[in-house]
Amino acid sequence: MTNQLSGEEQKLLLETARNAIWKELNKEEKLPLVVDEYSPMLQEKGACFITLKKKGVLRGCVGSIEVVQPLIKDVRDRAVAAAFQDYRFPPLTLPEFDEIRIEISRLTQPCILNYEDAEDLINKLRPQIDGVILRYQTRRATFLPQVWEQLPSPELFLNRLCIKMGLDQSAWRSVKLQVETYQVEKFQEEN
Repeated sequence: MTNQLSGEEQKLLLETARNAIWKELNKEEKLPLVVDEYSPMLQEKGACFITLKKKGVLRGCVGSIEVVQPLIKDVRDRAVAAAFQDYRFPPLTLPEFDEIRIEISRLTQPCILNYEDAEDLINKLRPQIDGVILRYQTRRATFLPQVWEQLPSPELFLNRLCIKMGLDQSAWRSVKLQVETYQVEKFQEEN
């Protein structure tokens, strides 16, 4: 990824995410963001995923693929969603707040991956580098590049992504899916 965020910008985004979750937990009013007060990189429209982990275990993950708002605002909004709106988990509670660690993945613009057949698709994917978006009709699903750590083979990765999308796990072998790839700049809070 070109145009990496500075260490100070990464720190500010992590603080913004944690502060947004804290305010929501305490039912405090969310103050409007004055986007002009931030660096040009944080003012730029961006898409991100926020991952919350508790003792190293996933506790919430929500993000956006489309670039629709300034990165600073996307981080704030997705942090609250990861803490309170990930359907796989109950809303975060106050006693858990100090136990969670926040990871931010800033996405590049997705690019369509042209491929001929299932074998060509497998050969073109770059494990540990590419995040993948699958689209079929009105369905869509994505896995961040970090998911390769749990699903290291392209076949397994695509199988699980099809299941996540609500299709048979082998749909990618027989149906021509739209495939897009992206990369992330990932950073997280210290333990």
